[in-house]
Amino acid sequence: MIRTHVLICGGTGCSSSNSMLIADRMEEEIAKQGLADEVKVVRTGCFGLCALGPVMIVYPEGTFYSRVTVEDVPDLVEEHLLKGRVLDRLVYREDEGGDEKVEVPSLQETGFYKTQKRVALHNCGLIDPENIEEYIAVDGYAALGKVLTEMTPEGVIQLMKDSGLRGRGGAGFPTGLKWEFAAKNKVPQKYVICNADEGDPGAFMDRSVLEGDPHAVLEAMAIAGYAIGANKGYIYVRAEYPIAVKRLNIAISQAREYGLLGENIFDTGFNFDIETRLGAGAFVCGEETALITSIEGNRGEPKAKPPFPANKGLFGQPTIINNVETLANIPQIILKGPEWFASMGTEDSRGTKVFALGGKIVNTGLVEIPLGTTLREIIFDIGGGIPNGRQFKAAQTGGPSGGCIPAKYLDTPIDFGNLTRIGSMMGSGGLIVMDDSTCMVDVARFFLDFTVDESCGKCTPCRIGTKRLLEMLDKITSGNGTLEDLDKMEELCNYIKNNSMCALGQTAPNPVLSTLKHFREEYEAHVVEKRCPAGVCKKLLHYEIIPEKCKGCTKCARNCPVNAISGKVKEPHVIDQNKCIKCGACMEGCKFDAIIKK
Repeated sequence: MIRTHVLICGGTGCSSSNSMLIADRMEEEIAKQGLADEVKVVRTGCFGLCALGPVMIVYPEGTFYSRVTVEDVPDLVEEHLLKGRVLDRLVYREDEGGDEKVEVPSLQETGFYKTQKRVALHNCGLIDPENIEEYIAVDGYAALGKVLTEMTPEGVIQLMKDSGLRGRGGAGFPTGLKWEFAAKNKVPQKYVICNADEGDPGAFMDRSVLEGDPHAVLEAMAIAGYAIGANKGYIYVRAEYPIAVKRLNIAISQAREYGLLGENIFDTGFNFDIETRLGAGAFVCGEETALITSIEGNRGEPKAKPPFPANKGLFGQPTIINNVETLANIPQIILKGPEWFASMGTEDSRGTKVFALGGKIVNTGLVEIPLGTTLREIIFDIGGGIPNGRQFKAAQTGGPSGGCIPAKYLDTPIDFGNLTRIGSMMGSGGLIVMDDSTCMVDVARFFLDFTVDESCGKCTPCRIGTKRLLEMLDKITSGNGTLEDLDKMEELCNYIKNNSMCALGQTAPNPVLSTLKHFREEYEAHVVEKRCPAGVCKKLLHYEIIPEKCKGCTKCARNCPVNAISGKVKEPHVIDQNKCIKCGACMEGCKFDAIIKK
């Protein structure tokens, strides 16, 4: 009889830190100690606390171990599983404001988890995503059974409308309304598509759901198919997500074997099956019409709308497209009721939202919070604040399509409407935190460089406009910009927004517009003073040696790759600014803090 379950994160982040090797080693050591009949190792999905990975939780105690290594396995098995003693050195500790860190024996007691509300992520980190029986044991496919045996398609659509669920892929369109549009088309063939083409830099919400709870997505797609009258579904997933693809294919095969996909599901006469389609990494294929074009076997380019996919989509037939997170909410809404879901969030934005926290923040990882939570709560209470004693400067939401939110908006409740009002957008949920060492001009240039590469080139405003915008930013970050360029950039941004064919081009200028609005003084410093206040833009940097601090150790001269530093032993050295390539090797190697960056 199994008395203990050892849950080990099998998401991409922890897997890259050898969590699967740890799981294999645990099983070997457990067998060696004669505990194979008593202890079970479960490879789960993402727990969320990526900064602490590899993560391990031992149940029934709920003991939370962080940063586990393969070398720790023998001690864990002997101390915890054999002798029943917590291995103190691996138990997570967190700072509660005092001089010492406090031991946190349970994951739920961490500051990271206390204020979260997990709906889309409720099974991630708790079940084996490759075992359908574990999903069924936590009410998996019960929502599909309820829908097929107790509800009409019209009733399902009304329930979704009552819940207030809006699309989590970026646009925030009401899910029930989208389904209603497709349902009204009385044709024999319709389609359901799951958009798992998550391409924003720093975003990994959908990937984690697919890796940790793939059956929830399959169940939701079947429910959507019943609601609109479709019998076929496609999951368009990035080929760069090998673990997600593997687990999706396993889940589809298992669901077919159990009669939960295919013909005559639950003996109701309802037929629905799903296939996966791999994307080749084109960011534009996150746009629904480009995605459809790609599934059809053509180059992923957007089409003008209308007609919208709900009327004319895949292969010319009515099609609904929902992203992974949107679908992951649906079984829970069916089982717990629309009132339960609508009770969370704000009037404008119901329910919860998953964010991928990244950048200059202590607790990088996945969080799911009720909409309406402030940015301050997300960054400082859940995220643990800014590391190394630095100050918060801005947060980028919505990836390349979003904008930078300055510190003055930290107490703004996060929902679809509020983010749009302050010049950003929800996007799919990437949230990149920046501290006072970040150059906002360089941030805008980084995101625009990404957009230029990812533009499909079909329309001139996006293809040419973003390229010209990037050239202006390159000019500014190299010290050759003028104040006139700032006005030209703003004018060009508005032209691109108003004339591009799809959302990629329409939102591409957002990082530039938001940084121009909130951090214009940084642009002016680059243009007028020819300096980068954050010390990031290389061509504007200036390294100097402070004579009073220089001991003449010669290390900086030896480290310089272009021999730009000269001086005698035990005498102050000098940097030849004409030779210096601004690499920073001298400053990094100086142990006397004698070199400064201006």
